[in-house]
Amino acid sequence: MNQAILELREKLDQALRNMASTAGLENLKVEYLGKKGSVTALLKNMGKLSAEEKKSFGREVNELKDYVMEAISRQTAALQEQELQRELNAVEAFDMSVPPVLDRGSYHPITLVQRKCEEVFRSMGFTVEDYSEIVTDYECFEALNIPPFHPARDMQDTYYLDNGQLLKTHTSAAQNAIYKKYRDALINEGKPIKAVFPSRCFRNEATDACHENTFFQMEGVMVGEDISIANLIYFMKTMLSEVFDNYGLKVRLRPGFFPFVEPGFELDISCQICGGKGCPSCKHSGWLELCPCGMIHPNVLREGGIDPEKYSGFAFGLGLTRLAMMKYGIKDIRDLNSGSLAALAQFTDDK
Repeated sequence: MNQAILELREKLDQALRNMASTAGLENLKVEYLGKKGSVTALLKNMGKLSAEEKKSFGREVNELKDYVMEAISRQTAALQEQELQRELNAVEAFDMSVPPVLDRGSYHPITLVQRKCEEVFRSMGFTVEDYSEIVTDYECFEALNIPPFHPARDMQDTYYLDNGQLLKTHTSAAQNAIYKKYRDALINEGKPIKAVFPSRCFRNEATDACHENTFFQMEGVMVGEDISIANLIYFMKTMLSEVFDNYGLKVRLRPGFFPFVEPGFELDISCQICGGKGCPSCKHSGWLELCPCGMIHPNVLREGGIDPEKYSGFAFGLGLTRLAMMKYGIKDIRDLNSGSLAALAQFTDDK
């Protein structure tokens, strides 16, 4: 073996025996294998060698590289194991008799608002349903009177998956399944369909104080004979009054377009952060869009197997995320998905 290579190996072995930290091993690796390292420097002398000597010397240099890498990796594993053992030995013995601390966590503001809404709607005879976050194009669009290439699809920037499914853009994607689940009881027994289904929704939108690409909604539907807009307004006002403990909350209903309802409305509430004066959370309008709603379109009822000539109904998509903002005075919607316990814990006193 070349004398210079032999000396480098012996020098490396000595350095490894004296190494006490993984950080030092990284420095050693650079010292030997870096661009200006000892092993790299050996190659500069190859120009003075014959062709036969170059072949032999090159092989020995490559073997040295492998030796350095293997020795450093072996020593790194050994030092990491030693550090782990030191940490384990430093941990105090776990005392299972110590009572648990139960006040370290709290419910998320959206969870609190969702549970309150579920409680209110259950008290009014609604069932609470669950539905998948990954749905088909049919569920999210076609069953809701939004056929392929319809311009209404541009209203929602959708996340599509490689398998052709998508992350649902609204909780309305569950409507068709709900109608088919309860239509027999409606038709044969005359029981109105009354259901809410909260869930997470996704849209590829730019975020700001009142928009986020991941948010929570609660869809609600009621279908039966002689259901009207008056029923919709009653149930929404009752729910909002219970959530805000404020029968003086200002609510307005204005026309809005949604392909799955006709007529359609936007239900707004007065901004609880600025008191209606205008702020970034309400886009300086004094009002916050909370609940797109309306009378269910005949095509949607028909797709669910319900005769729109005999039955009518209303549907709404309550924004739970915005509802939590208004109830707890959260000025920026992005705080809700931030994971910051310091930011969220202050809104969850009513655990």
